[in-house]
Amino acid sequence: MSIDTASLTEGIQLALAPVFLLTAVANLVSALTQRLSRVVDRSRFLQDKLLNPDPHTISQQAGFETELGQLAARGWLINASMVFVVMCGVAIGMTVLELFLAETSGGRLQLSRVVVGTFVSGIGSFLVALVLLLVEVLVASYSIRWRHQPR
Repeated sequence: MSIDTASLTEGIQLALAPVFLLTAVANLVSALTQRLSRVVDRSRFLQDKLLNPDPHTISQQAGFETELGQLAARGWLINASMVFVVMCGVAIGMTVLELFLAETSGGRLQLSRVVVGTFVSGIGSFLVALVLLLVEVLVASYSIRWRHQPR
């Protein structure tokens, strides 16, 4: 089996174009992981305060429970976003593999519909992940008391 060097070079170039999206996927995974870590840390802190109350925090227990509910919602949104961003990464990785295999097979392997399907599903998953991240950021923002409350 002989592979034309020009065809191989063109196949590599074609397959590498979607790889830039994989960089965005990796960055989003990192951001989501950091956000989830902060939610988990805050949840653990509040759960400790609820399990071991001191005289200064007894009056704040209802607020802690409310905040734990908000943190649970945020954690769910981050996890859902993570699922979609990983699905995006898998779909785009498959797209790269399909493009490379189709190009290097000398025209014997026709994957045009499969490539379109995996690429579109990857982009769709990425968009859903971004929307879920936006909702989580909005939930986080609205859970903060923005107005100064007099004591």
